[in-house]
Amino acid sequence: MKDLEFTQKRTLSRAEAADQLDALAAAVRRGGQAELNLGPGKLTLRIPDELHTEIEVELDDGEVELEIEMSWRTDRPDRAEDTAD
Repeated sequence: MKDLEFTQKRTLSRAEAADQLDALAAAVRRGGQAELNLGPGKLTLRIPDELHTEIEVELDDGEVELEIEMSWRTDRPDRAEDTAD
């Protein structure tokens, strides 16, 4: 069973999509507690020093689908915290 799932589907201009990706990239770059603005609300996530990533591109019937997936464990401390002891 999932603890939480959030899905957002919207139509954005290219500039709006770039702004959303820029904000996400900045949050990942900062790490730690990252606050993401997701339309009407905000989501706060702890982003560790290491992430697993997957990029998938599908071309089908004249449509391109690009998926960027990032995942990480929530039960494991950051490396920086491991070496701080």
